[in-house]
Amino acid sequence: MSKNVIHTDDAPAALGPYSQAVRAGDTLYISGQIPLIPGAMTLVDGDITAQTDQVFKNLSAIAQAAGASLNDAVKINISLTDLGNFDAVNAVMKEYLQEPYPARACVQVAALPKAVDVEIEAILTLAKKYKGI
Repeated sequence: MSKNVIHTDDAPAALGPYSQAVRAGDTLYISGQIPLIPGAMTLVDGDITAQTDQVFKNLSAIAQAAGASLNDAVKINISLTDLGNFDAVNAVMKEYLQEPYPARACVQVAALPKAVDVEIEAILTLAKKYKGI
């Protein structure tokens, strides 16, 4: 199976030696996104709601570059520096995803790049037909 790199200028450039996303077969792996504004590469101003909204905008842009949407997500991993922000992140997530929601993990971490409060990564399926279990 080949790997194809997905890149869009509508999402922040990678901060290190990684790709914004990689497609392998019918699966898209989106790297962790932080609340950076594409192009400017500056952090969004505001509270956890504003930060999370920017993160989901970045994730959406990458998904769209691969011909998908966040509603194709099967797994989302969220890292927070404060689990007290859990409810605020959930509220923003509901604005970007429809039921049935993907599987998800949410963990508290000591620190994130650029001292942000949230980082989110996603795994999407690009298969248009799902088989029942």
